[in-house]
Amino acid sequence: MELAELEIFRTVVAEGGVTRAAERLNRVQSNVTTRIKQLEESMGVPLFVRDRRRLVLTAAGEALLDYAERILDLVQEARHAVAPQSPRGRLRIGSMESTAASRLPTPLAEFHQRWPEVRLELSTAPTDVLVAQVRACKLDAALVAGHLDDPAFDATPLFKEELMLVTPRSHRRVRSPEDVTLDTLIVFEQGCAYRRHAQTWFATHGRGGAPVRTLELASYHAILACVAAGAGVAVVPRSVIAMQMEPHGFATHSLGRDGRVTTYLISRRDRYSASFLALRSLLMASV
Repeated sequence: MELAELEIFRTVVAEGGVTRAAERLNRVQSNVTTRIKQLEESMGVPLFVRDRRRLVLTAAGEALLDYAERILDLVQEARHAVAPQSPRGRLRIGSMESTAASRLPTPLAEFHQRWPEVRLELSTAPTDVLVAQVRACKLDAALVAGHLDDPAFDATPLFKEELMLVTPRSHRRVRSPEDVTLDTLIVFEQGCAYRRHAQTWFATHGRGGAPVRTLELASYHAILACVAAGAGVAVVPRSVIAMQMEPHGFATHSLGRDGRVTTYLISRRDRYSASFLALRSLLMASV
């Protein structure tokens, strides 16, 4: 069993197959397949069940994956401890759309200026998707909403957000869910932490649940435009509202303590690189 075989094995699991793993590792598919077979031969058991085009981990494969991740993480930690490097290489960061738009432009620009040898890749998704991608090593770190109580992750608190209820400008003042007259809640897709906060606020303050209908949209620009047009109400971070350059066609209402949410930078424990540590330090300094 070699470290290269363990890295290939972990990548095949993370990418869900040989083809994408080969692309990520810059290897030909036949080489990846051969190294997986060699690893299975050295272990004496099959690690995958081959179901048509899919590779499904066997029980032995599940057990080996846990050890492979710990071994490779320890090797990386040892390399950084013995021979620290300046930030370079690839750094994959995920973020909620609101954070990417309102909080990251300035620190990311500074990061590029300080460490031009780092190839920083930023993608946006809801909190639940980001957590899953960090867990699967598809992202090196992510900015998510709310504390993550999971021993597999380190979480650094960064930004404090205030969520606001947004209604059409003509809507009456809202002090509680009972004051909301529209029956549609405009939201991001399932997995969005802010969507859960909105639904919890409606459910725990007298309405008995969120508005009966939901309208899923993919951007805050579209969400705010639909609210202004009278299509429904939404819960949006104040930092996003502050970015709106055009005259507002909507009104905002406080959710009180229920609207206070902290954004965390999460990463897998002991899976640090010089590039990640540099970015974390910069983000902490920008708060």
